[in-house]
Amino acid sequence: MRAVGPLVIALSALAVGLACERSPAGPTPDPAAPTLLANLSKSGGLLSCKPLGYDSATQTIGPAGGVLKVSKHNLVVPAGALSAMVTITAVVPSDTVNRVELRPDGLTFNQPASLTMFYGNCKVIPQAKQIAYTTDSLVILQYVPSSDSPTSKLVFGQLGHFSTYAIAW
Repeated sequence: MRAVGPLVIALSALAVGLACERSPAGPTPDPAAPTLLANLSKSGGLLSCKPLGYDSATQTIGPAGGVLKVSKHNLVVPAGALSAMVTITAVVPSDTVNRVELRPDGLTFNQPASLTMFYGNCKVIPQAKQIAYTTDSLVILQYVPSSDSPTSKLVFGQLGHFSTYAIAW
């Protein structure tokens, strides 16, 4: 076996070093790529709330549509939104964020379903509330088209698919 010479080791280290980004501020982000920070700048983040009790509900809904109530939240699936019968489960974990986990994850609709979420147990802030599509660990991925009713402490959002949704501001 031949020994690797010091010149080969030095050249390898130099190649690895040159391949690394050396900017003192770190890598330059792609301005077209969405970032969590940019997403949060459009809103303040998730609304802080007093935990509601855990709740879950399961219902089979089909082409005729239907309403699924879970805790203080409602999911309305309009007629024609589903092409076949689907067993839908909604879970509301007891958490400091009002959220609803809708399953089967990824279920899509022919037309949007409506999610109404209650926030009367949440910290009062002057900003309008909206519904955010989040990861299971509550990282905001996207805001859904929403409208806020501060007098009734309800926010209404239009969903194109199932996942985890939470109230943001």
